[in-house]
Amino acid sequence: MKKWLSAVGLLIVIIAGAMLAGCGSSPAANDSKEIRVGANVEMTGGVANYGKSALNGIQLAFKEVNAAGGVLGKQIKLIIADNKSEASEATNATTKLITQDKVSLIMGPITSSNALATLQVAQDNKIPVITPTGTNAKITVDNGKVRPYVFRSCFIDPFQGIVMANFAAKTLHVKTAVIYIDNSSDYSKNLAESFESQFVKNGGVVIGKEAFLQKDQDFKSTLTKIKALNPETIFIPGYYEEVGKIAKQAREMGLSIPLIGTDGWDDPKIAEVAGADALNNTFFSNHYSAQDTDPNIVKFVEAYKKEYGQEPNAFAALGYDAALMVVDSIKRANSTEPEKVREALEKVKNLQVVTGMITLDANHDPIKSGVVIEMKNGKQTFKEKINPE
Repeated sequence: MKKWLSAVGLLIVIIAGAMLAGCGSSPAANDSKEIRVGANVEMTGGVANYGKSALNGIQLAFKEVNAAGGVLGKQIKLIIADNKSEASEATNATTKLITQDKVSLIMGPITSSNALATLQVAQDNKIPVITPTGTNAKITVDNGKVRPYVFRSCFIDPFQGIVMANFAAKTLHVKTAVIYIDNSSDYSKNLAESFESQFVKNGGVVIGKEAFLQKDQDFKSTLTKIKALNPETIFIPGYYEEVGKIAKQAREMGLSIPLIGTDGWDDPKIAEVAGADALNNTFFSNHYSAQDTDPNIVKFVEAYKKEYGQEPNAFAALGYDAALMVVDSIKRANSTEPEKVREALEKVKNLQVVTGMITLDANHDPIKSGVVIEMKNGKQTFKEKINPE
């Protein structure tokens, strides 16, 4: 009887231990063939087109990598969280991806304001973040200190502002400008600062400053003030919805001067909102041009069109680039541990991506070229390429 009771007791202990082990293991932990990467993106809300484009690029890159055998013999599983184009939701999405989904790394958010809202959560949990398109300089450097867990695949706002100030002075040969900013956007405010500083250095004069807010519909009152100042150009660092309406209403009022801006203009919907004619004589800085004949761009454009049936914008290209940075860093780290991946990201050097050859500087920002796009009859055309000085 004692032997029988001992055997039963031992069996109970074994079963209990197995049950406890099962409760303490997540599916991800048990699946050695899976790398969990989070995507905190704007799938709905005011800038949903940006989020969807960037996500398309990310998904295409990971699909190709997985089809070729994955990374370190594992498949990448992308877990998507919609931040609804709102800063508070972006913070919630980061928390969910880290605490519930147990990701090793997060890609996104897409806009600067949303990205800035999430960084402390990622830092506190020591999870690397790569924003494909957050261009605000403060994303990677805060009060002179580099954020150790934050990286990006796009150039920063000061570079864009300088590019367009130089373009205005050297290509358009204008001497006076009005700056018309989105007062609800950190992205817009920072671009305005860098543009003004460089434009003045070039001998230009900013003769007026005006502001609007996201979701505004009627811009005619402010445009009337701007028209009275008789500027040679208007710098509008905003997003496609508002910029499209501004361009349309400006042309209706007889403002035929060049309108110039930045990568926030980059979406096909801008032509739907403004109308093709209203966008003639408009220019904006961007990260790449789909019309470029570089073999890497041609290959990407063809693959993207095959996958999604449309031409990729810069947000798609930068999403693809960020995904390649993730893959490269995991390979070089030979690990999916967040700290090791972070260390590998700091050493990204001469990595061939869609938008060029990328090397991260000491601030975790890429050293890369930019382009100026001209809109002609509602279509983007390559104007000129700008290299970093």
